[in-house]
Amino acid sequence: MTSFEALLATRTRHMEASAIREILKVATSPGVVSLAGGLPAEESFPLELMEQLTGSVLAKYGAKALQYDASEGFGPLREALVGHLAARGVYTEAAGIVVFSGSQGVLDALGKILISPGDIIAVEAPTYLGALQAFNPYEPEYVQIDSDDDGLIPEALERVLTTQRVKLVYVVPTFQNPTGRTMPLGRRQAVAAILERHGTLLVEDDPYSDLRYTGERLPPIKTFAPGNVAYVSTLSKTFAPGLRIGFCVAPEVIQQWMVIARQGVDLHTSTLGQALAAEYITGGYLERQIPRIVELYRPRQQAMLEALARHLPEDFRWTHPEGGMFVWVEGPRGLDAERLYGKTVARGVAFVPGKFFYVRQADGISTLRMNFTAADPETIDRAVGVIGGVIAEELGAGER
Repeated sequence: MTSFEALLATRTRHMEASAIREILKVATSPGVVSLAGGLPAEESFPLELMEQLTGSVLAKYGAKALQYDASEGFGPLREALVGHLAARGVYTEAAGIVVFSGSQGVLDALGKILISPGDIIAVEAPTYLGALQAFNPYEPEYVQIDSDDDGLIPEALERVLTTQRVKLVYVVPTFQNPTGRTMPLGRRQAVAAILERHGTLLVEDDPYSDLRYTGERLPPIKTFAPGNVAYVSTLSKTFAPGLRIGFCVAPEVIQQWMVIARQGVDLHTSTLGQALAAEYITGGYLERQIPRIVELYRPRQQAMLEALARHLPEDFRWTHPEGGMFVWVEGPRGLDAERLYGKTVARGVAFVPGKFFYVRQADGISTLRMNFTAADPETIDRAVGVIGGVIAEELGAGER
């Protein structure tokens, strides 16, 4: 049999299967309770609306909803997103919005048009693994920006931009994946001022800001430095991830090149999916659905926080997010979360070892990410109890 390994492009050396996706293969096995994936609860999907939305779309647009369409996005959806974004503090016209196949498609397009081999990308520590996977094939170097319980530290960003030739900065400032942390208003304003002073581009990834359980909504960094931010978001968490609706508001020249780049990939996002999303927004369904999703997730998050306090040893600490989908747990020095994962999976519970969210994986050996949206409160408590039991065994074995 002929082997085609020699035909592979050199960039494949920088591509690897998602560690989280591989974990999810195990986590979705029968009998396994998954606190691993960033999966919305299936109960959050508006199943009861889908037949009505589909009928409305076909009646309104006919065959156009099934036809090829503009690479920039389906016109009615771009128009609908103008008000949706304005409510967040992102002000643009429909022409300033480009729709992609999920926010992951946005990140890949940005990497394709901006990153040359050896370019330096500044990221939080830890950061979203999916962004690293989108950027890695374009062969960048990474520099980590220090963060604390309030997210990225502006002074650390200033140091990085002063001492390094950074091509772009990537952050998730609201309910960050993986930590759940949120950057406060003052830091957002400080970061915006730093970006403008250095003439630096920031990629602001904002998939979770509608999932707020306590506190007040914060404006995106894009609000304070509109010319220096490519703002990325999605409807995956508030409509249906399977429709793959992501979108971006970027400086004009970047937007133009993103459209050109995606034309060689998929021409455009599914027209039918975009039309459904347009009807979902303009019909007021999204506005009514978000509070229902929040009420579904709020007790699940509370159950996780209470379970962590009940089942984990005193030398563990974890975040207390005001929203989003994740809680970040930090164990004591000497804890190997990947080893812990292997033992908890054997007992039917999965999470994600935190090291995969670091550029330098050794920095995250004793950390883990836990998702609370895809399980009910009772299941969450039982699963965290299993994790706590294995931790007690591991730490007890280390003391002998």
